[in-house]
Amino acid sequence: MRIALHHFISCIALLVLTSTGFAQNKIVVFQSDFGLKDGAVSAMKGVASGVSFDLKLYDLTHEIPAYNIWEAAYRLQQTVPYWPAGTVFVSVVDPGVGTSRKSVVLKTNSGHFIVTPDNGTLTLIAASEGIAEIREINEAVNRRKDSQKSYTFHGRDVYAYTGARLAAGAITFDQVGPVLPAQVVKIPYQAPALEGGKLKGNISILDVQYGNVWTNITGDLLNQLHPQYGDILHVTFFHNGKKVHETDAPYSQTFGAVAEGKPLSYLNSLLQLSFALNQGNFAATYHIGSGSEWSVEVTLSPKK
Repeated sequence: MRIALHHFISCIALLVLTSTGFAQNKIVVFQSDFGLKDGAVSAMKGVASGVSFDLKLYDLTHEIPAYNIWEAAYRLQQTVPYWPAGTVFVSVVDPGVGTSRKSVVLKTNSGHFIVTPDNGTLTLIAASEGIAEIREINEAVNRRKDSQKSYTFHGRDVYAYTGARLAAGAITFDQVGPVLPAQVVKIPYQAPALEGGKLKGNISILDVQYGNVWTNITGDLLNQLHPQYGDILHVTFFHNGKKVHETDAPYSQTFGAVAEGKPLSYLNSLLQLSFALNQGNFAATYHIGSGSEWSVEVTLSPKK
């Protein structure tokens, strides 16, 4: 009887904690464009540790190019699904720090929390994981003590502090601040689509180590063209709608399926259509970039 009662109480407690929005796993993951040459990242972690020594603090990356909100958005989409529900992400790429942009916490449908300025950073994660709720950070209570005169380091004074308090259970999600409409500031980009036998997509990111070009065209969408390994994909690259380069790229399972220095198309580790040169740098060779203004069009060439 005592065991059954204890189990019942535990279940009720779990339901209460879930309904109030606690982040129970005490994990905080940081992302920024600060780099590691100075003490900015360490200061954010110091603030988080001051909230609770029980927190586990991790880095997503601090090498986002300066002011590059799009890349911040992409790295969240790339990474968030692989962390347990309840994880709190603090993402600070904030060229508008101190301006009227809102400071928010987004709770995804998957149960993750993103603490960030609402400046476009949430564009992709809101689309991929969905919005359960968004709250504006009430800085009157969710701000590091005696930091009111600091206007240029909200990453330390507001975001790290609020994210740590949420992850530690010092506040509930409800206590972050007032509820906002379930929408975010969006960066426009080419969504993946198949139109009249032509695939269209965005160049989301470059594989920075090797220069491979990653698009947002999923393997499932590509399969609607019914390509077989060895078939030729004809791809055209655009920047702000202007053609930059076009080429034929055999659809390949591995890089070694083509000769060294030759182009190929393949599915990357996220199962999205990508382009590479075998042991070469595709992006540098053909002057291809990434971001919301870069796009591709892909067709399956007729078999000879």
